[in-house]
Amino acid sequence: MATNDPSVPEIAYVTTPRVACDGASATHPALGHPRVYLQIDETGFVECGYCDKRFVLKGGPADEGGSAA
Repeated sequence: MATNDPSVPEIAYVTTPRVACDGASATHPALGHPRVYLQIDETGFVECGYCDKRFVLKGGPADEGGSAA
């Protein structure tokens, strides 16, 4: 179920366990927070401490698509 509720954090599916987040979005590229680098651990995801964006490793344990092969 897709939602346009701004209180629901964004989810990004990534292919590497090391990610960077600056809080900018396509609609508001100038808005954001200082760039931080995050490491996905054995849970398969990591959340940004500034904006709560969740980064999910494709094929990892948190990937609900079940694309692990």
